[in-house]
Amino acid sequence: MNELVIIGSGGLASEISAFIRDYNRNNANKIIIKGYLDQTEKIFLSNKNKYNFKSPYLGSSDTYEFSNKEDYILGFSNIDSRNNFFIKNRMVDLNFINIIHPTVIMPETFNIGVGNVIYPHTVVGPNTNIGNFNTFTSYSFISHDCSIGNNNFFSTSGLSGNVSIQNNNYFGIRATVLPSVVIGSNNTIQAGMVVDKNVENNETVFYRYKEKVTIIKA
Repeated sequence: MNELVIIGSGGLASEISAFIRDYNRNNANKIIIKGYLDQTEKIFLSNKNKYNFKSPYLGSSDTYEFSNKEDYILGFSNIDSRNNFFIKNRMVDLNFINIIHPTVIMPETFNIGVGNVIYPHTVVGPNTNIGNFNTFTSYSFISHDCSIGNNNFFSTSGLSGNVSIQNNNYFGIRATVLPSVVIGSNNTIQAGMVVDKNVENNETVFYRYKEKVTIIKA
């Protein structure tokens, strides 16, 4: 395995680094983090102190010389920033790997692309297809026969069976999609939503009453 360059040094990069340490504890073929890319060294040093990174700053992604002799993973989560990164840098032919925590439950009938990050205790069902550059935070579930496109973020979210998701969607904490629902691209699903009907493109799913929290004293 090549050395790994993490693109970004914020919160997602810190969690990826922790997952790699978990993986390395029980695997002889270890993942070696070569270092981190970020906009400036000042930003990196601030994050290094916060997250106790062991590997060095390698420079900005704007000036770094990418190579097919290294592996890469995206260490930032903003969907628009990810798309802009690919447009700007044309990363199509580089070696993006998947970071899958050892506690993830996966069946044999499971297909996955590249650049995905799957957090601890996520469950993936049979005959599931996952594209590229998706992130699933801890305790997410993807049931049987689901199809997921590219560059989606699932924050402890759940997909029931036969759900189809396209690209660039954000799912808030505990958002759940019911069976056989189809969701297009560029949508935002607010935290806690139960999506029981198809969603097209460029939509936001939310409950209006959640704009204000009401507290009733006992």
